[in-house]
Amino acid sequence: MSERSGQPQSNEEKVMTVRNSVDFDIVGDNIQDIANFAIEKHEFRNATTLSPDVREAADAKVKEALWQFIEEMKMRRQKALQTMFNLADKTVDDVVGQK
Repeated sequence: MSERSGQPQSNEEKVMTVRNSVDFDIVGDNIQDIANFAIEKHEFRNATTLSPDVREAADAKVKEALWQFIEEMKMRRQKALQTMFNLADKTVDDVVGQK
């Protein structure tokens, strides 16, 4: 039941209330670390030092790409959770229907 309305929640509402297992503050820190590592690795492999402007641009692009990847993962997670709720509902219906 929905806490606000006293009405049963839809599957979509249920999916939204499943506890988020990802701390996006930690993800953000990790993304920054990954961006720094990728830039430093590039500099090491190419025996070069990027200018501050290029380093800043690379950092921004890497973080943008990684956040986009995270958003895509979140969408896949939502779809997986929806599928799990649908399967659970179907399974209960199958069991109850087998009286």
